Amino acid sequence: MVEVKLHDIGEGMTEAVIVHYLVKKGEQVKVDQPLVEVQTDKMVAEIPAPAEGTVDDIFIPEGQTVAVGTTLLSLRTETAEQRVKEQLAATIAREVERHFTQETTEAARRQRILASPYTRKIAREHGVDLALVNGTGPAGRITDEDVYRYLKAQQSQSAVEKSTQPQQTMAKTSENHEEIVPFRGRRKQIAKKMVQSLRTIAHCTHFEEIDVTELLAVREQLKKHGVTISATAFFIKALSLALKQFPIFNAKLDEENECIRLQTEHHFGIAVDTEEGLVVPVIKHIETKSIRQIHEEMKALTKKALEHTLTLSDMTGGTFTISNVGPLGGSIGATPIINYPEVALVAFHKTKKRPVVTENDEIAIRSMMNISMSFDHRVADGATAVAFTNYFAKFIENPNLMWMELI
Repeated sequence: MVEVKLHDIGEGMTEAVIVHYLVKKGEQVKVDQPLVEVQTDKMVAEIPAPAEGTVDDIFIPEGQTVAVGTTLLSLRTETAEQRVKEQLAATIAREVERHFTQETTEAARRQRILASPYTRKIAREHGVDLALVNGTGPAGRITDEDVYRYLKAQQSQSAVEKSTQPQQTMAKTSENHEEIVPFRGRRKQIAKKMVQSLRTIAHCTHFEEIDVTELLAVREQLKKHGVTISATAFFIKALSLALKQFPIFNAKLDEENECIRLQTEHHFGIAVDTEEGLVVPVIKHIETKSIRQIHEEMKALTKKALEHTLTLSDMTGGTFTISNVGPLGGSIGATPIINYPEVALVAFHKTKKRPVVTENDEIAIRSMMNISMSFDHRVADGATAVAFTNYFAKFIENPNLMWMELI
């Protein structure tokens, strides 16, 4: 017998939700055949069969959250000799059962019900099984009155059921004015992650507006040359440049060892809204990649997220997170929750054309975008957050300065 347990499938996970079993009890499985889908706080993963055999038993129901190390199901691995023995035992058991059934049937036939021929006729005409009637005559003989008494009792019970049925239906209808949505799987994992972040991190959110007019003009120039790059790719690269200047926002707080660990590599989580909830695939090594590479990788990861084909490596290792809610219509601001154990998250909101007073005291129509930056106030102060967003805005409002940093 082989036990299939929930094992750690990445980054020290402690539990997962059983989403769906891909096999049934008694089903033959091969080595590495997927047995069950589980939902961690990052992704849906499959647990394969460690050996060839038959599913002997399934212990944990779907929808339940279990800890790492819990036995989910068991496999019965069989040798040729074992299979022959089991088949022989099954054949013997079937023969014994058939013989026992025949004897029981014959014994039942021999057991006579005491009733007169006329009483039996009454029972036949009314469809009454005499085996269900309690006889009150000598030696338990069933009389005519016993049959009629049984019929009357059955009719009374049927009338009671009919009279109460409409009331029960109405009660069910009147009480059932809600729709139940299961709170499990990815939704439950997102909830646990958000609560963990809010309970652990001292959240503080800084708001800023940025003029993206010049950056949008650069994008239009690139389009004329057949190059299409999303504005978000520019934002990500500018944030990476800002993190080099302010590495405190690309860090993790190690409370146990009383230190802040600055991460030298920039791995950005990209929040993606899917039908099943929020997922955050990660673009690795932003600091070494071009804006075009960032755009292409972000596009590929977003597609995988929407198609539910992200792998564990696509979802792990993030050091900083961004959320682009502009396309969804988020135009003013928000207080985004930090992706624990990171220390900062930036959300980009909808770009709008607005009249703006320029440095020359002239009014001009400019494309303005609001951003919300949530940061861990245990690790950084508000003044540092303002300096960080100002440094980021410098590259967005003057793209030529960004090019100088990339040379």
